[in-house]
Amino acid sequence: IESEGLEGREERETRLFPGQDDKCRILCHALTADFLIYGTDTGTVHYFYIEDWQYVNEYRHTVSVKKIFPDPNGTRLVFIDDKSDGFVYCPVNDGVFDIPNFSPTIKGIMWENWPVDKGVFIAYDDDKVYTYVFHKDTIQGSKVILAGGTKLPFSHKPLLLYNGELTCQTQSGKTNSILLNTHLFLSSLKETGPNDLGRVLTQTLMLKRFSEAWDVCKVLNEPSAWNELARACLHHMEVEFAIRVYRMLSNVGMVMSLEQLKGIEDHNLLAGHLAMFTNDFNLAQDLYLASSCPIAALEMRRDLQHWDSALQLAKRLAPEQIPFISKEYAIQLEFTGDYVNALAHYEKGLTGDNKEHDEACLAGVARMSIRMGDIRRGVNQAIKHPSRLLKKDCGAILESMKQYSEAAQLFEKGQYYDKAASVYIRCKNWAKVGELLPNVSSPKIHLQYAKAKEADGRYKEAAMAFENTKDWDNVIRIHLDHLNNPEEAVRIVRETQSIDGAKMVARFFLRLSDYGSAIQFLVMSKCNDEAFQLAQQHNQMEVYADIIGHCAVYGSDATSEDYQSIALYFEGEKKHFLAGKFFLLCGQHARALKHFLKCPNTEDSMAIEMAIETVGHAKDEALTNQLIDYLMGESDGMPKDAKYLFRLYMALKQYREAARTAIIIAREEQSAGNYRNAHDVLFSMYTELRAQKIKIPSEMATNLMILHSYILVKIHVKRGDHMKGARMLIRVANNISKFPSHIVPILTSTVIECHRAGLKNSAFSFAAMLMRPEYRNKIDLKYKKKIEAMVRHPDTSEADEPTTPCPFCEFQLPECELLCPGCKNNLPYCIATGRHLVKEDWAVCPHCDFPALYSEFKILLDTETTCPMCSEKLRADQLKKVTDCTQYLKPGEEE
Repeated sequence: IESEGLEGREERETRLFPGQDDKCRILCHALTADFLIYGTDTGTVHYFYIEDWQYVNEYRHTVSVKKIFPDPNGTRLVFIDDKSDGFVYCPVNDGVFDIPNFSPTIKGIMWENWPVDKGVFIAYDDDKVYTYVFHKDTIQGSKVILAGGTKLPFSHKPLLLYNGELTCQTQSGKTNSILLNTHLFLSSLKETGPNDLGRVLTQTLMLKRFSEAWDVCKVLNEPSAWNELARACLHHMEVEFAIRVYRMLSNVGMVMSLEQLKGIEDHNLLAGHLAMFTNDFNLAQDLYLASSCPIAALEMRRDLQHWDSALQLAKRLAPEQIPFISKEYAIQLEFTGDYVNALAHYEKGLTGDNKEHDEACLAGVARMSIRMGDIRRGVNQAIKHPSRLLKKDCGAILESMKQYSEAAQLFEKGQYYDKAASVYIRCKNWAKVGELLPNVSSPKIHLQYAKAKEADGRYKEAAMAFENTKDWDNVIRIHLDHLNNPEEAVRIVRETQSIDGAKMVARFFLRLSDYGSAIQFLVMSKCNDEAFQLAQQHNQMEVYADIIGHCAVYGSDATSEDYQSIALYFEGEKKHFLAGKFFLLCGQHARALKHFLKCPNTEDSMAIEMAIETVGHAKDEALTNQLIDYLMGESDGMPKDAKYLFRLYMALKQYREAARTAIIIAREEQSAGNYRNAHDVLFSMYTELRAQKIKIPSEMATNLMILHSYILVKIHVKRGDHMKGARMLIRVANNISKFPSHIVPILTSTVIECHRAGLKNSAFSFAAMLMRPEYRNKIDLKYKKKIEAMVRHPDTSEADEPTTPCPFCEFQLPECELLCPGCKNNLPYCIATGRHLVKEDWAVCPHCDFPALYSEFKILLDTETTCPMCSEKLRADQLKKVTDCTQYLKPGEEE
């Protein structure tokens, strides 16, 4: 046909068709660039290859072939047979495919000439064109589909189809082009409405025009459209394009799954995976079985939990998988309640060599045996099995079947003691419950056990069981009603503060006519009115008052009304002190003060203390003045002890007046020789003023220092440290006028201690003082001769006192000197030795915050157990060295 290059070709022998031997008649033929193709009345289609000048293919049809229409390459062919049925034939693999809805009036077939759309062809008759698509690669195999129809204008004869455009010859002999309805998407999408866009999308997908379908989806922008495109891509096995679409849909799972399929070359295996993704599992199974990896069908059925199918496949493909699939199947059957089959499959699942798997199967056998009524077998299996959980599960099944003793046995074996005990209770096996009780944590079970024991009259065990549940009211009841043990009941009430328990105890004491105890427990149970009435009836008001007064101790919520009713009662009884106390508690300060001041002198001190407390609470000037007049003796001409005035000022927080009074009191105590009392009064006043950040009067500071020095003497002499004792006695003797009632004993001690410490000159000077006529006759006879000898034969040798630096200015001065000649500051003194402090060796008492020399204080605490200043308990390891003592060095603080 083609003329070029004919010159170079060898001459060929002429061929006639059909050959002489062929018993057939040619009904139709076609010629392509490479082939002569013809169909015969016997139904054969012959391919003759022009290049090699011989037949290359032959297809036999059942009836004669009337017409043939090859595509431009000749690789696909449509033929119409004697029955007017149409078929697509592929000579490459001899595949023949029905053309659906093929009209008997069809005149001809025309293939698409556009190279990209290889599978599209049209069939036409006089007034209509039908567009067909041959899909070669789909997951369901190759097939032909009808894409749509287009009306053919009158008397148009199709000549050529190119990219959906059909060129026809009109009656007049001219040509005219029409666009097929199935290719409308090739015109502009902009004018198309949303309803039409859906139709257009369907067309593009039928024709496998995925790029155009993508554009349509972008315009529609609906997930349903994208999903349709994605499904079409999977159907046509277009994996790359499907990945693009699923990315657009943000469907990560599908993207990742498809990415894994990219390298698969086995057509059936790939189609199987894609069929599975489109939920066509039966097709997927067929494809997997036809592929090079048939086991994939088994894996799919397992993943889908289609156990029957999986077992059928496993028999053929992987017998070793049967036990594992059987176990999975049994679990599902158990879940759905098919226990008979579940048991059979659990038994099938036993392998004998996979411990973990076999244990799971045996557990299933145990559960199913129990469910099926073979309780003995099931229980034995469960007991032998190592799993605790299985024992619990089987126990629960047995419990639901009302097989309580077996259920309890399994719970106990599995160490589920609470469950075991509760089931033993249901079958009234109290002995077993008692055995398990130490391991049981549930209060409910202890409670049931306790009630059972009480019903049996075993009260001690019942009380213990109630105690385990912390049901204190019942414990108290049993101790009172059955065990006759009120002491224990009272102890429990005090510990637990149980209100109902207190009521029970109160009733118990009432029966015994022990009204005091009954009142106490009524108050504890917050029945104050009942307690008050009881106290009135049985003349126990003082007991009641005492309990209410200590309400914080007994946990009562006494109200002002309670206090007032008691106060009024005592007022009527002329018991002024108690009346005053309860008027104070209910806040009636004027009445309280009136009663306190009326008290007779026997209760004096307590009454005055309470009066001071009342005025302190009241903060009322008139009441304050009334009390001051009383203390000064304005009302009865008898001035009271100054200490009360001091306490009054403290209660009123008038610290300056309190300080002045404290100095007077200390002076009186000192004169009377009560040095410790004087020290304590000054110390408490000192700490109070310091807490209130009020400047300490210098007289107070000096007096405290001298009294403290005197107290230190006893400590050091007792410890045998005569030098420290002597130094402190010298300081005291230099201020001997402050100790008028003990002048001679103090001077005598000073002489003796100085002599012992080797301070001969000091001993001599104080001995000389003692020789004055006013003291001489008062000297203790034991020492008199010795002291006289000292004065007659004076020895004035004495070592100088060691010096240490001043903490303010580093000036070296004697260690017991408390006034620095360098900076004229009063120096803080050490509460352990009485010496002045040194910066590098500083500590403070953690209780009273008074300073001391760290090294000396530590030595002192080796033998002493209290702080010499505040008398609080103290150990050496509680002392901390102060590195920065600036805060304690405030010049002029104690002037």
